[in-house]
Amino acid sequence: MEISRRDALKRAGVLAAAVGALEAAGTLAFVPQRALAAAASPSDIQFDIAKFLAVPPQTYGSGVKFQMPPVHTVFLTAALERTPTKADQTEMDRVLGALEQYYPWGAANLVTFVAYGLPYFGRLPGGVKGKLVASHMPRLLTDKSRYVLEEAVPGPTDVGPANPQIHKERYNVDVVIEHNDLLFTLRGDDPAFLTDVLAWFGGSNKLRGHTVTSPAWTGLLSFTSSRHMFVQMGLPKSIATKHGMPFANFIQHQSPMWMGFADQQVNGSGPAPICTFAGNSSAHLTTAAAGDYFDNGSIQHLSHLILDMLQFFAMKTPTSPPGQDGEFIQRVQYAFHAPDIVPGNKNQFTDGGGPSLLPNQNKGPHYAKRTALGIGTNNGEQRMGHLSCLQRSSRAADGTPIHLRMDGPGFDAMDVPGGRRLPKLQFTIFVPSAQFFKTLRVNQASLDLQNEFGVSPKANGLERFITATRRQNFLIPPRRNRAFPLVELT
Repeated sequence: MEISRRDALKRAGVLAAAVGALEAAGTLAFVPQRALAAAASPSDIQFDIAKFLAVPPQTYGSGVKFQMPPVHTVFLTAALERTPTKADQTEMDRVLGALEQYYPWGAANLVTFVAYGLPYFGRLPGGVKGKLVASHMPRLLTDKSRYVLEEAVPGPTDVGPANPQIHKERYNVDVVIEHNDLLFTLRGDDPAFLTDVLAWFGGSNKLRGHTVTSPAWTGLLSFTSSRHMFVQMGLPKSIATKHGMPFANFIQHQSPMWMGFADQQVNGSGPAPICTFAGNSSAHLTTAAAGDYFDNGSIQHLSHLILDMLQFFAMKTPTSPPGQDGEFIQRVQYAFHAPDIVPGNKNQFTDGGGPSLLPNQNKGPHYAKRTALGIGTNNGEQRMGHLSCLQRSSRAADGTPIHLRMDGPGFDAMDVPGGRRLPKLQFTIFVPSAQFFKTLRVNQASLDLQNEFGVSPKANGLERFITATRRQNFLIPPRRNRAFPLVELT
């Protein structure tokens, strides 16, 4: 039976919330002109979509190459109500195949990833430690008793019982480690296409105007959350202006990110293969080898973060003027490296106070320690930048990043005290192991350097401006095994 798109979404509140977020941002975004991707098969690495963006990296006059991703991304988490069967696996294959039949793979249409949390693997025969999972799950080369997939843990600067000493200026929300079975990541430039897919998931039985049976997921899975991410140059400022945010005039007009600095630099993320369990010639961190069941798989970490934009611009209240700690020359050092990259404009606040498109410079793994000691900084000031802290462990010996970030702005009320919409960071990253991401997050916070050398928390990157409210690790399998992995072996 066919039902309307509206009725389909009413039956699935989580899906309706995703559509509402798409509609809110979509009215201010535009659908970029992309050539259709050349006829080619998608990579076995699910998240390797570079050749399907159909637009080469651009400099936008900055001299730095940036690769803009699909404009819209919807993250849908789901819980299973029972253990999937081989028939369910066949149905998942049909669903994913139908999406690609009616929306050819690429940013101009749709790209879909499917990933699985530890609870999913716990449902398989024998559980996480059983023979089935144990014989196929890759392990760490440095400790073969540990799987590549482990549950996420609170970060060093996350609020909650694990860190009783951590307090944020405004948003003291305890981080929750989620336990979803599945994560669907839907990406595309046109919000209407994503809305159509969400309605189809909800039971519309219509896909791009064709009668196509909706997924037979009743009694199998239920959606637990939806999150919308948008990445387009100038969009955060447009949304801030429309909603009368007190800091709207301080957001750089060209920036695709709330905090004013683009982070889509081509050299800021590694090639997709280095992030997989099988790795590449630059780095191979797990026991996986080419041909293994999960060889081209990876760990996908998903987190949801509230941004304190008032604090970022050193505004004590929404009606207060910005303060000295929020000047461009300070913000650029919080985001990148301790010594200033560029001094910015005479007016340090209007239109961001300086440029948005800046280079992602690799300063090496020891640079954060040097600036924590005040070596090479202005007047010997002890401080650390977000990027230099990240680089303590983010790159291979040859300098190649061992991660592929896929983060961007959000604007919603999820987990916000009082339920009002706020700027968010929707963050997901692909890495070779959960342990690698844990180390990355610890180094990004660099509380060890902060404490050892007496660096002020106000001079330590972006940590104080961000409150993570949700985290979870997922295993994103190779494309060939993306439909309920291992079920065919039961």
